[in-house]
Amino acid sequence: MVRIPPNTFGAAFGLCGLAGTWSVAAEAGLAPAWIAQALLAVAAVAWLAVLAGYLGWALGPAGSLRADLTHPVLSPFLSLALITPMILASAGLAPLAPTAGAVLTDLFIVLTVLHGAWFTGQMIYGEYALDQVHPGYFLPTVAGGLVAATSAAEVGQPALGQVMLGYGTVCWLVLGSIILARLFFRPALPPALAPTLAIEVAPAAVASLAWFALHGGAVDAVAQFLAGYGVLMVLAQLRLLPVFLRLRFSIGFWAFTFAWAAVASVVLHWLVTTTPPGYLAWSWVVLAAVTVLVGAIAVRSVVALVAGTLFPPNPPAVPVAAPPGGRALEEAGR
Repeated sequence: MVRIPPNTFGAAFGLCGLAGTWSVAAEAGLAPAWIAQALLAVAAVAWLAVLAGYLGWALGPAGSLRADLTHPVLSPFLSLALITPMILASAGLAPLAPTAGAVLTDLFIVLTVLHGAWFTGQMIYGEYALDQVHPGYFLPTVAGGLVAATSAAEVGQPALGQVMLGYGTVCWLVLGSIILARLFFRPALPPALAPTLAIEVAPAAVASLAWFALHGGAVDAVAQFLAGYGVLMVLAQLRLLPVFLRLRFSIGFWAFTFAWAAVASVVLHWLVTTTPPGYLAWSWVVLAAVTVLVGAIAVRSVVALVAGTLFPPNPPAVPVAAPPGGRALEEAGR
């Protein structure tokens, strides 16, 4: 059986991000609402397909779910198996069936918090090395908390949303410092993990979306504060273009999708709220650019899947104790 690595859940997550961008466009009257709903439906199918494939391997004789849950490089990506259906429930199901949508949203918020607690405890308990840290470490608690804040607001639970906004923001401050220190002062990430550098643009953008959802969409002082750091991280990606352009395509490229879709959603919100000169044209440029990005990665993924080159050939092993630059990082970078 083909091993489906945990970061494959990034495909459905990225499609949810693109659906969110089109939802912002629909709320501004720039696009019909059915496009966002259609993208959420595709994301739901992708999530179910990946979940079935992943569990088929992880629970089989050759796999180990526990090994993935404790792997110092791959474990953060498993959080996407919980965060994605949270978005599907709040943005896709809740408008059609409010009670069912709210119940499922709350369920996946609870599961996301429990996984975030497991991940945090594992970081303390496990023998991790700084070189094994990468921007994917944002996913379990930072992305989980900030997306949960937006989802809670969407199903009419602002108090829960504020709690999750605090949860995600504090985790961002802590993990963001650790991750940047690793990126600044330790060896470069292996090629397979280099796409996760795009995740650096996400926290400020996802925090902005949560703030908008909880505070009526106003571009206020907090939104401006978040935008300042967001602009820095977006511009920093320009210096990373040589790294990205040297990469061979892999399933890891889906790390680009949700991050940039979140940025596009925030930019769209700013444009339609502040209405600068030419804002309609710029809105369509932003919408088209992120749609082309996600669409291109989706097409390349299908081509690679058919060719049998989408997934790594061998499962990464879990080291007993991995020194900096050690075995786990090398195997994850295959």
